[in-house]
Amino acid sequence: MVLEGTPDVGSPRTSDLQHPGNKGSCILSPGEEALAGEEPIKYGELIVLGYNGCLASGDKGRRRSRLALSRRPHANGVKPDVMHHISTPLVSKALSNRGQHSISFTLSRSHSVIVEYTHDSDKDMFQIGRSTENMIDFVVTDTSPGGGATEGPSAQSTISRYACRILCDRRPPYTARIYAAGFDASSNIFLGERAAKWRTPDGLMDGLTTNGVLVMHPAGGFSEDSAPGVWREISVCGNVYTLRDSRSAQQRGKLVENESNVLQDGSLIDLCGATLLWRTPAGLLRAPTLKQLEAQRQEANAARPQCPVGLSTLAFPSPARGRTAPDKQQPWVYVRCGHVHGYHGWGCRRERGPQERECPLCRLVGPYVPLWLGQEAGLCLDPGPPSHAFAPCGHVCSEKTARYWAQTPLPHGTHAFHAACPFCGAWLTGELGCVRLIFQGPLD
Repeated sequence: MVLEGTPDVGSPRTSDLQHPGNKGSCILSPGEEALAGEEPIKYGELIVLGYNGCLASGDKGRRRSRLALSRRPHANGVKPDVMHHISTPLVSKALSNRGQHSISFTLSRSHSVIVEYTHDSDKDMFQIGRSTENMIDFVVTDTSPGGGATEGPSAQSTISRYACRILCDRRPPYTARIYAAGFDASSNIFLGERAAKWRTPDGLMDGLTTNGVLVMHPAGGFSEDSAPGVWREISVCGNVYTLRDSRSAQQRGKLVENESNVLQDGSLIDLCGATLLWRTPAGLLRAPTLKQLEAQRQEANAARPQCPVGLSTLAFPSPARGRTAPDKQQPWVYVRCGHVHGYHGWGCRRERGPQERECPLCRLVGPYVPLWLGQEAGLCLDPGPPSHAFAPCGHVCSEKTARYWAQTPLPHGTHAFHAACPFCGAWLTGELGCVRLIFQGPLD
């Protein structure tokens, strides 16, 4: 048996983990306490793409479409402390079950490396995954392309039970960092023989989870001038790598030394089944509010747009109705040309497909769908007017928001990427993925 203890083995990236179920015993320093009645300091918000503001069954507890991460009353962060080289499986099991946070790297049946962690009073950690156990702060389930969501337990889910963890500095500038994998009920992260793992040049251990945690930071921030960035994979210790050949390949990508695991406003986090958007408090101040979105809806309806054929007045329904059956005054659009009409039953081209219709104004044939306003304000780049719709789902938002998401490839499956509507998850079609809406005003 070989048992070797090496203190202080962690780098800053390897250090910021924790168990959200443990509140810790940290005492806040003078001036750090939140005053009674004050809102806790917000680190940022996570928004799950594809739900448009609320789960179909409603946001409940830790299972919701959006979660704010705020400073905890007591720090619950942990950092690397001691690394053990174990050659006896029984000793490895004993170390990993002592209730102390640890990461176990199984190199072979007779050799493991266990990194133990100790309390870090400067960090808060939040864990994300499919598990409903108490140590998971944000329960995330698979989102299906096309607007369907698998909100209940699924045997086919590709999201890990303990997918990732986010570590936030408790002091300004409240930097948030992301790491693959989360601690389980025994406060352990276990990378088995088949998991991708390796020894780093400085003698430490690192590894990847089975399906990986991918991150994309937008170029130019999440604003009107944003452009999609490059997708990278984040390791268990927070290092950044190029993508593997396939999602679960054992061979890791190349280390990207000039990039970090620090989350930026607009960073996308893909958990192989669901994609999350990170918004900072400063970024959310630039996003439209729900009141602004409602004012835009009322302004659009006040313009009294008309169906150019039926001459009926069109109106976007109130979000309070929910997305059920389209309203009688609901605007419909031909997604190939953008002409907005009221609902009608003519122009079907069933030989081209069940939803194919011919626009009576320009004769283009394509999907004919109802228009729905995007209600998740955090997905919007700017407070611009609702002038564009995604094709083929019909969700409406500003031009800059539509063009950004239409240009952003989102991971799907083991190695595919598709642009998708951020409000429902439907894969985008057509040359641009979105269309400018053409309304006809009232004749009077």
